[in-house]
Amino acid sequence: MTEKLKAKWHSERVQREVTMVRWGTLGQPVLLFPTAGGDAEEIERFHMITVLRPLIEAGKIKIYSCDSVAGAALIAREKNPRHQMWLQNQFHQYVRHEVVPAIRKDCESQEIEVWTAGASIGAFHAVAMVCRFPDVFARACAMSGTYDIRRFYDATDFTDDFWVSSPVHFVPTLSGPHLDKLRTRYVLLPSGEGRAEDIGESWRMAKALGKQGVPNRVDPWGAHVPHDWETWRKMLPQYLGEWTK
Repeated sequence: MTEKLKAKWHSERVQREVTMVRWGTLGQPVLLFPTAGGDAEEIERFHMITVLRPLIEAGKIKIYSCDSVAGAALIAREKNPRHQMWLQNQFHQYVRHEVVPAIRKDCESQEIEVWTAGASIGAFHAVAMVCRFPDVFARACAMSGTYDIRRFYDATDFTDDFWVSSPVHFVPTLSGPHLDKLRTRYVLLPSGEGRAEDIGESWRMAKALGKQGVPNRVDPWGAHVPHDWETWRKMLPQYLGEWTK
């Protein structure tokens, strides 16, 4: 049986109660972001934990997930677009300065590096965390990603909070030690080309990374593969299995 642990606390950064869940007790920590406005247990309801259970129970990975605070606010049109953009940036800060310390405490290591993963908007956050904080996050598995998310906002003007948290936009501006560290990381961008998929989003993100010398790969799964959990339940065990051999 896969051991599960749930924690809740109030985050001043995102100004609400937040939840983090962990499955497993040993292995490489993987922070798996929900889709869009999903909560920390979405991945369990959609049977992702079920397909990852062999790797979890073999002690190769520990899966963590947290509420998609920024995505939920965007979908709900919380307050106004400027607030939603602010919350997107704050969500990333919350992950870096609250979720990561909680993961490291759970792993009993203040130095352990974290992998990220996610699908759709979850892929956006997975890539953003590696690119914003390469001192902590070592690699990302970003499945069926959407990277230029401006179309989801009811806005024509975008704030600094948006630009600094959107990897397809900020990666081309990076330089110095930050970029040097990011060049030691890796971003995998698998995507189908079937129903509701747009692999062009992954290629655009890959181009931004590649121009900056950041190791990455787009992995096309073919025209028959849809934008759906059935796809991601095949993708993630395969890649995490390869990465933990």
